[in-house]
Amino acid sequence: MNSQICKYKRCLCLPSLFTIFIYLFSQPVLFSFLSLSSLAMASSNSNEVKFVPEEENFLQRHVAFFDRNKDGIVYPSETFQGFRAIGCGYALSTFGSMFINMGLSRQTRPGKGFSLSFPIEVKNIHLAKHGSDSGVYDKDGRFVASKFEEIFTKHAHTHSDALTKEELKELLNANKEPNDRKGGILAYAEWKVLYDLCKDKNGLLQKETVRAVYDGSLFEKLEKQRASNKS
Repeated sequence: MNSQICKYKRCLCLPSLFTIFIYLFSQPVLFSFLSLSSLAMASSNSNEVKFVPEEENFLQRHVAFFDRNKDGIVYPSETFQGFRAIGCGYALSTFGSMFINMGLSRQTRPGKGFSLSFPIEVKNIHLAKHGSDSGVYDKDGRFVASKFEEIFTKHAHTHSDALTKEELKELLNANKEPNDRKGGILAYAEWKVLYDLCKDKNGLLQKETVRAVYDGSLFEKLEKQRASNKS
């Protein structure tokens, strides 16, 4: 298991040329962006009540890893810290913090005005769910075990506990909803990144890896592995 975790960590650290470009040419914007979110996070640290994700809400648990001060709000600086904690490079962490918070903040803050600090409210993360997904998260963000098993009973033809690249394409086509271009693109991007980062040496995406991503436990394992390597 440790060697497998190390493999994931090495993969997550590899930034693409695109993320390197973003990192090099967005420094002034990035500095303002992260500084503003850091100030907002600092002001929220005075709140003594710590947010605890619902045990059965896997989507909250998935996102809560990035809530570094456990106040129920994820700021871009925390997303950046979360990526760094699992061993990602500066470029990928920078791009991820900007893309994720800018994309999800508004949807998780219903009835509230626009905020330049782009906070994500963990309790409302289910409101940012998109269409054409696997259905493993229900409308409230809870884990649906039957839907998770369905991924492999329907599409894992070669190995019962893993997906090949072609089987992943089959899964995406099966989940795609009519006239849902946005959801289809987002689902494709999520699964492609997961496959590219976490496939094994035989090109298989293992079942245990997919489940660990859904409940956020993979992030925790990567962080612990990185911390032990430092000590």
